[in-house]
Order: sequence, then structure tokens, then C-alpha cells
Amino acid sequence: MDKKLENFQKLPYRNGVGIVVLNNENKVFVAKRIDNPKNFWQMPQGGVDEGEDLLNAAYRELKEETSIFNVKLIKEIEDWTQYDLPSKLIGIIWKGRYKGQKQKWFIFKFLGNDTEINIKTKNPEFLDWKWIEVGKITEIVVDFKKEVYQKVEKEIKKIIN
Repeated sequence: MDKKLENFQKLPYRNGVGIVVLNNENKVFVAKRIDNPKNFWQMPQGGVDEGEDLLNAAYRELKEETSIFNVKLIKEIEDWTQYDLPSKLIGIIWKGRYKGQKQKWFIFKFLGNDTEINIKTKNPEFLDWKWIEVGKITEIVVDFKKEVYQKVEKEIKKIIN
């Protein structure tokens, strides 16, 4: 096995949260990352600070990335999900400290209106945003997160159907 890959396998997963935001039509908020402007979109997500409560991390990340704060928690998805970074991103993302991310996902109902959404934040991560049908989320995400999005999609459908 390649030495770089062997060292990569020994790295831990980064603890993170993922956030599903559903509007009043049960469409899902997605945004296009600044660092990957191809036609890939994702739901808000981010790391958990040392000692931070997972739900608080979800609220914080959502506000930091999208300015959205007017939400109501619908459900915390029971199981953790995880993904490995593709080899081309090894050592690049998260300063090479993690091999991927282990995430706890939360589903929120958006209670505000679209004028509340502002992705031009202090440290912007996104170029653009939109609302999409739940069934489309696995079609627009980067390949290495597809399995996570499939699990999350099933959980969303349990709620809205």
C-alpha cells in the first residue's frame, strides 16, 4: 500500500453536523460551494467545536453559512453517517488532519422567508443557493458524499410523506 494512503487510513474522522432545512413546500435548501464551483450542491454542514453540543453546532453552522436562524427542529437523525475524502483531497482539506467526516444530521423546518437567507457571510462558503425537491439531493452532490445523502434523503421522506 502506498505510504501516503497508509498514513491517511490512520487518521481520525472529523466530527461534524449536517443540516437539512425544509421550506413550507418541503423543498430542501442547498448551496454551491465557493471552493468547488462545478455543478455540485450541498446542504449546510460543518465541524463541531471542542466540547460543543451537537445541536448547538448545527444552529451555529447554519447561521454562519447561510444567516438562517428562524428554524424549528423537526428531528435529529438517529444514526451517525460518515464519508471518506477522495484521494485527490488527502492532505488538502482540514490541513490533512482527518480522513473524512463523521456527521450527525438534523432536520429543521424553515420558519422565515427567503430574504433572511444571506450566503455573503463574514467567511463565505457558498456562491449560490436554491430550494430543490428532496428526490434531487443525491443527484447534485459530490460523489464521495452520495451515500450520506441517500441515508439523509430516506429520513426526510419519512417525515414529509
